[in-house]
Amino acid sequence: MSSDKNAPHRTDGLPSLASARAALEAAAGLAPEEAVPALAEARVQLDAALDEAMAQALLAGHSLRSVAADAGVAPNTVPPRVARTAALGSYRGPDDRVTAEGVTRARYDVEQGKHVSAAPEATTPLRFRRRT
Repeated sequence: MSSDKNAPHRTDGLPSLASARAALEAAAGLAPEEAVPALAEARVQLDAALDEAMAQALLAGHSLRSVAADAGVAPNTVPPRVARTAALGSYRGPDDRVTAEGVTRARYDVEQGKHVSAAPEATTPLRFRRRT
């Protein structure tokens, strides 16, 4: 991997991981019914860290199927998840997925020192709304 300042680094997923840890710590001393919002936030942050780690693994040369297997998710769920990351967001297609060609291009750009990181997309998880 290139040492270019635009190249992805191992610590790219740590902000989400740190936020997940903070949410878990906040939930630790609470009653179960009070811990639910903090635990839900921890889950959201942990998913973001997992997505970033999967993107980094793809850039490091791992196959989409092996990354999916290691993460315990279906292979068809990886492309849209990594499309929301800083590492591969710039390589997503019009369908908001990163294809194998996009990963190949990103790997090439990393080797050439031309990798472009995108700001991770802020997504709000779907919430249940009670019918009235």
